[in-house]
Amino acid sequence: MKLYVKGDLSSVEEGLEIISRHLNIELSMDGHPIHVKNGKGPLKAINQKGKGEIVFEKPIHFFRAFGLWVENYQKKKEFALSEVPQFSMTGVMLDASRNAVPTVAYIEKLLRKMAVMGLDSLMLYTEDTYEIKEQPYFGYMRGRYTAEELRTCDEYASSLGIEMIPCIQTLGHMREALKWNYASDFKDTDDILLVDEPKTYEFLEKCIISVSEAFKTKRIHIGMDETFQLGLGKYLEKHGYENHIEIMNRHLQKVVAITEKYGYKPMIWSDMYFPLFSEDSKYRDENGRICEEILLGIPDVELVYWNYYRKEQEVYEKDFRHHKELGMMPIFAGGAWTWNGMVPNYGKAIATTEAAMAACKKEGIKEVLVTLWGDNGAETPLSTAEPILQLFAEHTYNEDVSSEQVAERFEFCCKGHFQDFMILKHLDETPGVMKDNMNTSMTSKVGLYQDILIGLYDENIRGLELGDHYRSLVSEIKKAKLHNPKWENLFDFYEQLARVLSVKAEAGLQLKEAYEQKDDEQMKAFLLKLDWIQTNVDELRKKHRDIWFAAYKPFGWEVVDIRYGGVITRIDSVKYRINEWLEGKIASIEELEEERLRHDGPWEIVDGLVGGNVYHRIVTAGNFSL
Repeated sequence: MKLYVKGDLSSVEEGLEIISRHLNIELSMDGHPIHVKNGKGPLKAINQKGKGEIVFEKPIHFFRAFGLWVENYQKKKEFALSEVPQFSMTGVMLDASRNAVPTVAYIEKLLRKMAVMGLDSLMLYTEDTYEIKEQPYFGYMRGRYTAEELRTCDEYASSLGIEMIPCIQTLGHMREALKWNYASDFKDTDDILLVDEPKTYEFLEKCIISVSEAFKTKRIHIGMDETFQLGLGKYLEKHGYENHIEIMNRHLQKVVAITEKYGYKPMIWSDMYFPLFSEDSKYRDENGRICEEILLGIPDVELVYWNYYRKEQEVYEKDFRHHKELGMMPIFAGGAWTWNGMVPNYGKAIATTEAAMAACKKEGIKEVLVTLWGDNGAETPLSTAEPILQLFAEHTYNEDVSSEQVAERFEFCCKGHFQDFMILKHLDETPGVMKDNMNTSMTSKVGLYQDILIGLYDENIRGLELGDHYRSLVSEIKKAKLHNPKWENLFDFYEQLARVLSVKAEAGLQLKEAYEQKDDEQMKAFLLKLDWIQTNVDELRKKHRDIWFAAYKPFGWEVVDIRYGGVITRIDSVKYRINEWLEGKIASIEELEEERLRHDGPWEIVDGLVGGNVYHRIVTAGNFSL
């Protein structure tokens, strides 16, 4: 397609070249004319009587409108579309701290898709994965970004109307940064910095200087969430017990002073202030209001309220009103649920997003973002988040959003079929799991990693016929792969995961049953099944590896490699134990003599949940690290 785009292009000219190439558009004076106007009001994409028109206010609105124009021109020649942005910012937070550090090329690819969707902000969540020149151990062997890499991303984003905002940690979630000896003088616990220690603030100033040299923005996210053990380590030894709200406020004031020194407007996660919100909170006065001295102690920061757990709209509305008690309008952070083990939890992501977006619009929230966490090794490819990014984008530009509308736009923006992606959720949303997997069962991760001899989750899956479930998924995912050629590698990986689980998920139960029946022939036959599992798990590993190296730096893959290797190597030991028993060298296989119990800890196994855990709690009841 040839287009002649003219008019108010000064703020979007560079990005127009990028997005035109992305959409296979040739910009030419002999192309179909589109006149561009920059002005306040709704964004518009129009083509009438052989002439095109785009009206936009912010650069990001132009790129969304340009995409809408191309999409609709390919389907029908005459159209007049108008959209009113519901939020002043809709961003994406990309986790670059859970072993998977996206490459510059991957980030640029994501930015192009975000621009066509109309998403205007990107945060790279970097606990220790950015460069501090004076601290060589900070991010050592973790794939940290150089300042030049971050500047490259920032410049590219800016050309597309997208603001990149640094997102670091300045109190907790610092375990990987603090594990080296350079940090011994300024850590409270293994995960938390030591408040009131001068060396802490010297270190944090270096952190803030580093990101200030890489990004143009004057906004910064300084973290400070989930510091549950604040003041209970070295701080307690030095100063005695002190209320965490008071410690938090004092530390925050000192960090804000540093950010102000470098011209930054900071934002923090708001969860450490949640104790203020309960109706019987000791921080409320006799009239039920939060005490004035507490409010005065909170520095001038923006609060980011994160919640990706509830599907009830009223929960979000109530929490928004609580945040407003602090005298500020919160930023909302939802989630794409890319951290549910091996597979995206689309059911929960959609249910929580729909409730949260409705509440945001009702309560007048102006800024929202979607988080793409990668907990416990980033095993789920980040690209699986794109259907949820599309959902956030459509809510950004429409008061009401239909699933058909999201699917239609996703097909254009991401070259995929939305409903085919939804098939993937059934790798975790299996028999025994509640609708939309609201209790976050990690069935596929458990089935892949749990040990065939130890079988910690065998009782949890007994009677669910997971083998049959996964066998049916193999053919469904194979069809989806053929239907989505641009996503072939992703669907190929998940097809192989389903194939492995169709045999491995119930292998432990089958082995124990054959052993208890003292059926030598079944035990011998089981050795062939173990050979098949070994071969196919290794094939799964290779497909996963291809996806990883297409998107991320190499650092961190070693963890996933070791996990797959553990499955493969343990099967060698399973075969060894079976052969020892078959040959009469041992009287029993002790692991199979043990009664199987339901897995029950440390997370509670509730209704609608098969199981879920971090890797080391899936594979062994032993101590993995000490």
